Amino acid sequence: MLVLTRKSNQSIMIGDDIEVSVLAIMGEKVRIGIQAPRDVPVFRKEVYLEIQDERAAAAATSDVREEVDTALKGLSGPAK
Repeated sequence: MLVLTRKSNQSIMIGDDIEVSVLAIMGEKVRIGIQAPRDVPVFRKEVYLEIQDERAAAAATSDVREEVDTALKGLSGPAK
């Protein structure tokens, strides 16, 4: 992990397209701004983890549906 010190109104660049700016410092809170291309998703980590959990659950549900469909096709026997 890279650790940098920045003051209010200073920025860091991530690659050529992403700029992270310190907008304000209020006690223990830091307000940051992120400029990134529209095709780069930017989420708070807790939101990102929730999205990943939902995707994993949807994939598991999809896998179960495929297994059930395959089992049902096997029970019905060959088509005449």
